[in-house]
Amino acid sequence: MTAGKQIFPIIFLALLSVSCSTAPTVQDDKAAVEAVSKARAAAFNAGDAQGIAAYFTSDGRLLAPGKPVSIGRGQVAEYYQSLFDQGPLILESWYEEVQVDGDLAYGRGEARVSSLDPTTGDTLRSSSKYLNILQRQADGSWLTTHDIWNDN
Repeated sequence: MTAGKQIFPIIFLALLSVSCSTAPTVQDDKAAVEAVSKARAAAFNAGDAQGIAAYFTSDGRLLAPGKPVSIGRGQVAEYYQSLFDQGPLILESWYEEVQVDGDLAYGRGEARVSSLDPTTGDTLRSSSKYLNILQRQADGSWLTTHDIWNDN
């Protein structure tokens, strides 16, 4: 066998293995973005401020209404801990739209939060609309770069 004939099967197999590798589809990416949102909601309902902050990039920004911008995981955790220190909260949230373009994505959604009034014991409810911007990380995971909301 000549050198050209010997190398052809090796090149063919290499090209075949590359073409068979499975890059994430847009649907896979959308599902991953939605999973981040669900994990953040689960951490919120567990009162886990650090757990929420873990889903932000190291320089992620939380833009809560009427508050200074929280930058970085430490400040994000501090913001959420200040909420949890006031008493238990229950969050229901869902995306109404998720879009992915390369390594950036956004999720637009709605949320409802219930809490107990510490003086009366009455259940308080609020609802809001929100927008999350996420970025794919080097390991393929998605983290929040920006989170902003306002009341309905």
